[in-house]
Amino acid sequence: MRDRRQIIAGMGAAAVAGIAPRAGYAAGKITLDDSSVLLVIDVQNCFLPGGSLAVKDGDKVVPVINRLAKGFTNVVMTQDWHTTGHVSFASSHPGKKPFETIDLKYGKQVLWPDHCVQGTDGASLSKDLSIPQAELIIRKGFHKDVDSYSAFTEADGKTTTGLSSYLKARKLHRIFVAGLATDFCVAWTAMDARKAGFETYVIEDACRGIDTQGSLAKAWADMAKAGVKRIQSGDIAA
Repeated sequence: MRDRRQIIAGMGAAAVAGIAPRAGYAAGKITLDDSSVLLVIDVQNCFLPGGSLAVKDGDKVVPVINRLAKGFTNVVMTQDWHTTGHVSFASSHPGKKPFETIDLKYGKQVLWPDHCVQGTDGASLSKDLSIPQAELIIRKGFHKDVDSYSAFTEADGKTTTGLSSYLKARKLHRIFVAGLATDFCVAWTAMDARKAGFETYVIEDACRGIDTQGSLAKAWADMAKAGVKRIQSGDIAA
């Protein structure tokens, strides 16, 4: 059973301020190379303003991601792709409301408003994304009885999407994660990337979070503990 959102006390700090970077933060400019790949997570209409599970200021990641993507030869995108009546929907559990939690066979599940249902406009990627070189779209969450935040592994902790094997076959070892939402699909993707042995960065200003019940702070703490580096888009050398 996964417990990715367990409360972790603090993110750690430098022993002397101004000398060592805070834990989880990258130091200096980062130069992209042939092993670098940008993962664009779930920039879909349901998560944008007006969507059924809108992330506050979610649309503001789009121009940042478009600018970043120009520097990457390799880009992979993801889409939430749920069935009607998916187990993660509050509407599938009589008497339950969105953002409540329930226990399922694979662990705790946050219940969501219906979102990103296969074939609907809400499931479509934002029309404002401009990444023509994107080489792969990973769809996740299409198994009705298990949620899937991570681009690598579903919430049961064992069913994989095949992304890790794809990246390794392509010799892509440095992963830069952007998109929606920081505290769920971005964080779970980043932590699974580290678990699979990838050097992993989350580009903070290219993400936005939901932040339900302190989930955003906990996600950053979990990512720092896992060895994910927290950067800004400006930290990547042009």
